[in-house]
Amino acid sequence: MAKRKAANGNGTISKRADGRYEGRYVVGYDPGTGKQIRKSVYGKTQTECAKKLREAINAVDTGSYIEPTKITVAQWLDIWHREYLGNVKQSTAASYKSHIETHIKPNIGAVKLLSLKSHQVQKLYNNALRTEDNPDGMSAKNIKNLHGVLHKAMKQAVILGYIRSNPTEGCVLPRVEKKEVAFLEEDQIRALLDAISGHQFEDVYKVTLFTGLRQGEALGLTWDCVNFDAGVITVSKQLQKEKKAGGEYRLTSCKTDKVRRISPAPFVMDILRQQRIKQNEVRLRAGGFWSNEWNLVFTNEIGGHLCHHTVYKHFKKIVKELGLPDVRFHDMRHTYAVISIQNGDDIKTVQANVGHATAAFTLDVYGHVSQRMQKESANRMQNYIKELKSTS
Repeated sequence: MAKRKAANGNGTISKRADGRYEGRYVVGYDPGTGKQIRKSVYGKTQTECAKKLREAINAVDTGSYIEPTKITVAQWLDIWHREYLGNVKQSTAASYKSHIETHIKPNIGAVKLLSLKSHQVQKLYNNALRTEDNPDGMSAKNIKNLHGVLHKAMKQAVILGYIRSNPTEGCVLPRVEKKEVAFLEEDQIRALLDAISGHQFEDVYKVTLFTGLRQGEALGLTWDCVNFDAGVITVSKQLQKEKKAGGEYRLTSCKTDKVRRISPAPFVMDILRQQRIKQNEVRLRAGGFWSNEWNLVFTNEIGGHLCHHTVYKHFKKIVKELGLPDVRFHDMRHTYAVISIQNGDDIKTVQANVGHATAAFTLDVYGHVSQRMQKESANRMQNYIKELKSTS
């Protein structure tokens, strides 16, 4: 081994004969001999090794250190969720926590991290999958999400040197059946517009239907993001509720973390102008009870935010009365995208308006609409050819 050198802080780093770097640190003292108990971390580069060493020493100093050979899957998942999710949204972290507590810990939580094998993870997925014998199980898509959580946690364990390889790598996931998106046809749109006329959430539903905003984006729209002079709406945040009992509402960044600007039809901007007038009237009636601290476009009678469940519940009641019980609030977003494509908007424009990460994703979601339009185009060309022949 090459000569040891002191790392920044406690511990030492040395280069091994195999080219890797080894960082050694003290985790305690043997109660019998009084000698130091030293452990090691490894890295391909000195920088990588130094990072792992600092993390290990910090764990010892804060009392959160657990001997890697003794740590269980449940203990590691708690550490990973607490220490390594600083770059994800709170709602995403909450979703991860739900998968961990509901599905992973009860099944493989007691297994030693070093002992976890692919076949144990595969059994977890197989037992959780919805089948004829397990009708209350998880869908293939949710199994994929569950796998994503466990895969990320195990990947971090590999990076830290706790395990040699990721036990989720060899697993086979169930096939996710792609479903065509549901959207409202023209006669259904007319019926919906008639049904919501005069409803307390009429403006929310109309703005959603004709902008393609997600529910959280519509309910989180603020007046500073509405530019009447330019006819532009800036979509920069969404109203989200913490995914836990008694969770609070808060404004967060959009799903893809990208700010987008859309130029909706003048019809939508007129709705927003009327909404501002109506809100001012409500504010005057509320008097001292009014408090719209987030400057929201859509509020309740005293300026507070609207609740997702309430808006959704009223929408479901309306579509059920129209004989459309399977229509979801989110399907208005799909309807907007389909209308846009059918009226000649290119996929890139639709992608930008609805806020998808890539145009390829938009094409994948709405490809069947394009195919239908291509068929209609072919039929129109056929009719044109027939007319040419008849007049020649």
